[in-house]
Amino acid sequence: MAFLATFLIRRLAQGLLIVVIVSFAIFAALRLVPGDPARLILGPMASDAVVEQTSKAMGLRDPIPVQYVRWLGHAMEGDLGHSFIKARNGSEVSGARDQDALGDKAPVLDLLIQTVPMTIQLAALGLVFALLIAIPVGVAAGLSQGGWMDKFALYLGSAFVSIPNFWLAIVLALTITAELQWIPSIGYQGFAYTILPAFVIAIEMSPMFMRSLAISIGSAQQQNFVRLASIRGLSRRRIFFRHILRNAAVPVLNLFGVQVGALLGGVLIVEFIFNYPGVGLLTVQAVLERDFPVIQGVALLSACLFVVINIFVDLICTKIDPRLDF
Repeated sequence: MAFLATFLIRRLAQGLLIVVIVSFAIFAALRLVPGDPARLILGPMASDAVVEQTSKAMGLRDPIPVQYVRWLGHAMEGDLGHSFIKARNGSEVSGARDQDALGDKAPVLDLLIQTVPMTIQLAALGLVFALLIAIPVGVAAGLSQGGWMDKFALYLGSAFVSIPNFWLAIVLALTITAELQWIPSIGYQGFAYTILPAFVIAIEMSPMFMRSLAISIGSAQQQNFVRLASIRGLSRRRIFFRHILRNAAVPVLNLFGVQVGALLGGVLIVEFIFNYPGVGLLTVQAVLERDFPVIQGVALLSACLFVVINIFVDLICTKIDPRLDF
């Protein structure tokens, strides 16, 4: 228990520092880009006097560190601000011409609560598809280092990596959905709409797991304790599950933690192409419309999610291999 407490305290402190750095970088970058958020809210017909009054009332004329500390304080209380564009009823509004219209804008937290479950569903299914592809191919390649299965895994991974996800998404949407009408994929009216976008994410993710698994298993087989295990008369099945797979799991789990960031990026593009109503589509729309509060909320959520998943992965790795020290 003492180890667990020390581990969590140290990793949470490191994670908190990462979240603060990432969120401040995003916050400052959004404040430095050209354009006045108050003008975006009030619209082009609002007078300069009204825009200036609104900016001061919203604290947009304060120094960036002051704005960030105020925003972070509200975020810690569960208030991520209001969208500049989206209304509570889901429609998009702008150019309200007075600050009272802010009351009709959707809270960022509500938008995240609506979209996060959709993205989790898509990312989870994509991860399942990726592991279904990567595990059998990667294990077979690792057990036959230099053999035809190893070469097949290398060529297959290279082919998957070479396919741009946006190109694959468009091709699959046009052929499987529009032409053949096998699986719906544009928009969302049920779980079936998740399958094709998840497959695109899986094609992008699977090569990393495949190669990592093949290399880790191949390396584990060369260890002396594995060779001695066969001399001791242990069965191949027991050697594989008790010694090879267990030692090969640590680098694969570490890769999984790193791939979370890549997964979020892949989801963003795929959701936009398939018009899938998740965090990715919300983020793309927010960037295109310069909806700063939504972008800040998504950045904070992504950083927290990345930190939590990596802490969880590190904890599992230390349980598998106690020699590791994170």
